Amino acid sequence: MEVLSHLLEGFAVAGTPTNLLIALIGCFLGTVIGMLPGLGPINGVAILMPIAYAMKLPPESALILLAAVYAGCEFGGRISSILINVPGDAGAVMTTLDGYPMAKKGLAGPALSISAVASFVGSIVAVVGIVAFAPLLANWALAFGPAEYFALMVLALSCLGGLVGDSMLKALTACLLGLALTCVGIDANSGVYRYTFDLLHLSDGIPFIVVVIGLFAVSELMLMLQGHHEGVEAVQLKGRNLFNLEEFMLARWTILRSAVAGFFVGILPGAGASIASAMTYSMERRMAGKDHCFGKGDVRGVAAPEAANNASAFGSLIPMLTLGVPGSGTTAVMIGALTLYNITPGPTLFQDQPVIVWGLIASLAISSVMLVIMNIPLVKVFVKFLDLPSRLLVPGVAAVSLVGVYAVHGTTFDLVLGTLLGGLGYILRVMNFPMAPFILGFVLGDMMEQNLRRALSISNGEVGILFQSPIAIGLWIVAAGMLIGPRLAKALEARRAAQGLVRPA
Repeated sequence: MEVLSHLLEGFAVAGTPTNLLIALIGCFLGTVIGMLPGLGPINGVAILMPIAYAMKLPPESALILLAAVYAGCEFGGRISSILINVPGDAGAVMTTLDGYPMAKKGLAGPALSISAVASFVGSIVAVVGIVAFAPLLANWALAFGPAEYFALMVLALSCLGGLVGDSMLKALTACLLGLALTCVGIDANSGVYRYTFDLLHLSDGIPFIVVVIGLFAVSELMLMLQGHHEGVEAVQLKGRNLFNLEEFMLARWTILRSAVAGFFVGILPGAGASIASAMTYSMERRMAGKDHCFGKGDVRGVAAPEAANNASAFGSLIPMLTLGVPGSGTTAVMIGALTLYNITPGPTLFQDQPVIVWGLIASLAISSVMLVIMNIPLVKVFVKFLDLPSRLLVPGVAAVSLVGVYAVHGTTFDLVLGTLLGGLGYILRVMNFPMAPFILGFVLGDMMEQNLRRALSISNGEVGILFQSPIAIGLWIVAAGMLIGPRLAKALEARRAAQGLVRPA
């Protein structure tokens, strides 16, 4: 009953006229940003975060805006995947496999509508899961000390390294670069200047907003100028606009299964929507047996990844709110938004800031309803944004991004530093280094260092304190499993494949 009482209070916060308008604006902007190839939720949240702060929005309103943009991006990514075969973000990659073939068959309308419903179901399942599990996890996390928190953050980075497949080395390299940037500035314990190069502006470290805007927005603009996301003509919307009963009945259990699976994948720190969509697509394809046309325009191939990536996106908020550990690159940016308001995410957040937490959770449900109502009838309006040329899009995004950076501290140094970091991000992205590990490393770096130092101070320098409590031991075991498990599974699969090739001979 206490949870329901808090949830009602959250709806009272999220349901004010101002916050409803903010959520509506965020949903619209998020859908547009999500459907523009390459931008995605991280860029959307990163661009709007400094603007929300500069506009002096209260913290609950700022989070509602960012959460609505996040949800809108997950909804919008499917539009470009289905119509131009270019995913709006990483979570929509699997949607292209069946969404675009459906569009080529003249079924773009049914593909867009069933994907919108699947996204809505995934979002609602995740909201229910957050209400059910987040308070329990927050209470359990109250038993965490510095050693347990350090082990938890190692687990988050291990999840990231274990789930990126062949890019493990690049992911870990990007993560280490992010960790290295957190060392810039004054050491909080000794007062020593570290890696500031005698620049006064770096004495407080590199601002989070500068890092995010530089790595994501500025580097993305450089890729746009290079022409990575132009020259693709959208499939025209013809025929019926809605799915029929037969298509819905075929996909109904796929949607529900994928939503539940995507939610639990999202809880895992560092996994993200792309892992959830790929996993559920493969799962549904196997479950379909021989009676399917996956890869050729199967409605289940559209519904599964869309339900999973939305559920995973919302599920990634659980570790952010309860443990202070980002569940995805986008929630890492949202943690930065909380720090701008001097709010520390973690298990005490539910007790110290219930208005913010439950207002955010309630706004997720409201945003989901807004998005499904907005995306089905207005899809032809959103499609028009796909025709925007880079010569118009790049200056607009650049102006919004740089104004947001300048508004925080009012110094040109931040603009120069953001541009330099954008150049670094561009080089890394051209070399196919993932950016999410970079930002996760940057977010976790300071917390890892502080918790490690506290743990060692408590034990007079004895490293054994990191492995004493049952919680810490369990986290270390899971972390090792996340690093070794995917590699072992891949080796076993390769061995079975090799044996299968040998037997017929």
